[in-house]
Amino acid sequence: MTEKETGFQARLRSREQVLVVEVAPPKGGDPIPLRSAAKRYQGKVHAISVSDNRHGICMASIAAGAILASEGMEPIVHVLTRDRNRIALIADCLGAQALGVRNILCTSGTHQTLPGCSQARNVFDMDSTQLIEAIAHLGNNGSMFFGERFEPAGPFCLGAVAAPFADPAELQLIRLAKKVNAGAEFLITQPVYDLDRFRTWWGQVTKRSIHEKSAILASIQPLLHAGSAKAYAESRPTPGVPRSLLDRLSSAGNAEAERAAGIDIAVETIKQVSALKGLAGFQICADGDEGAVLEILERSGLEVR
Repeated sequence: MTEKETGFQARLRSREQVLVVEVAPPKGGDPIPLRSAAKRYQGKVHAISVSDNRHGICMASIAAGAILASEGMEPIVHVLTRDRNRIALIADCLGAQALGVRNILCTSGTHQTLPGCSQARNVFDMDSTQLIEAIAHLGNNGSMFFGERFEPAGPFCLGAVAAPFADPAELQLIRLAKKVNAGAEFLITQPVYDLDRFRTWWGQVTKRSIHEKSAILASIQPLLHAGSAKAYAESRPTPGVPRSLLDRLSSAGNAEAERAAGIDIAVETIKQVSALKGLAGFQICADGDEGAVLEILERSGLEVR
C-alpha cells in the first residue's frame, strides 16, 4: 500500500518549527471535550498529541485521535507497551491505520502504580524500541510480522520519548540512538525544567548528530500550583525540578499568583531553549488547563506558519 506522508511528517521534513500540544483523553466516553480542544487549538498548533492511560483509565488514545482527526486536527497517538502484548499492539496499529491515524508515539509508559491502577499487571512484552521497529516493518508495504503478512498496513510516522534527565546519561544516549535507528522520525523530550542539564544533554545529542536523523521537540509542562509541583518533583529522580523553581512558586502568595508564575517560567524556558541550534520545536502540556497553553503559545511568540 502506498500512501503519502502525513501532514505532521511533511512538517518534520521541512525543517520548519513544529508546534504540538498534548491532551489527555476524557475519563469517559463523551467526545465533546476532544471536539472542544480541537476547535480551541485549530490554527495554533500543527498536531495534538494524545496520551495513553497516563493518569489512570480513560478513553483509548486511538479513538481519541480519530475524533480529533474528524475535527480537522492532526493527531499523534501514544501507544504504551505497559498495557499490551505484541499481538494487541500490532492490532491497535492496524486499527489506527483504518481510522486514518498514522502518527504514533511509542513509549513504555509510567508504572501502573503512578496513575492509581495498582491492581493492574504490567505487560512489557516489548520495549518501546522493539515496538518502533515492529511498526516500521509493518508499514513497509505489508511486511511480515510474527510469521504473518499484513497488507495494507501503514506507512506510519513513528516517534519516541527522549530522556535528557535520566542517568546514566551515556546509556540514555545509546538507547536514544537505537530508537532512531529503529525508525523513530521524531523524539519528544521529558518536560524541561533544569536548563543547565538540558543544555549539556543537547550538546551530546548534537555531537552525535541525533537531531539530524530525527526531529527533536522539547516538552514544556508548566508547573501551575506549588503543592502539585512539589509532589511532582518528589516523585521523580534527581536532577528534576530545580529548587529555585519550587521556591519561586511557593513564594507567589496564592493560587492565582502561583499559576501566573508557572506560566512565566514556561515562557522563559521556551525562550532559552529556542536558542539551541537544531531543535525542531515544542510540545506543550498543561494537564487540562488549555487557557495556560494558549497564553504560553501567545507570550512566547510560538505560532503556526
